[in-house]
Amino acid sequence: MPVIHQDAQERWGGVHLLIDRWLVERRALADAFGTIKHQQPAPVINAEALEVFCELLVDYVSAGHFEVYEQLMSEAESFGDRRGLDLARQIYPRLEAITQAALAFNDRCDNGDCQDGSLSHEFETLGSLLRERFELEDCLIEVLHNAHRQIAASA
Repeated sequence: MPVIHQDAQERWGGVHLLIDRWLVERRALADAFGTIKHQQPAPVINAEALEVFCELLVDYVSAGHFEVYEQLMSEAESFGDRRGLDLARQIYPRLEAITQAALAFNDRCDNGDCQDGSLSHEFETLGSLLRERFELEDCLIEVLHNAHRQIAASA
């Protein structure tokens, strides 16, 4: 049986709140994506909508990389969850690759290169990558957090 801290519910309840906040950010990102997608195939995308999307994109992938993933790994380590940790190590390289693609898209837009005709294809590609990322993240949340919630609640 893994060693559980006396304040496990308080400790891991904070992870739950972090994940909830992050998933709200995900919804906002998806909504911003939808707003731009519905403007397609206009020759010029609304610059303000694109700026909002890019800000949400960077905030979301940064929070995942620097906050959520770290907390999920810490939780799994505390619970001695080898299976979850192994899965995370398999998934993280793909998440990192998607993060790099998202940041490259943002950098391109920051340089003013997002108003040309190739945006439509690049935006669709980014949308596919984000869908894949969301599925991978949901898997991590299920394996690295939800699996431990009941144990933490009963501690």
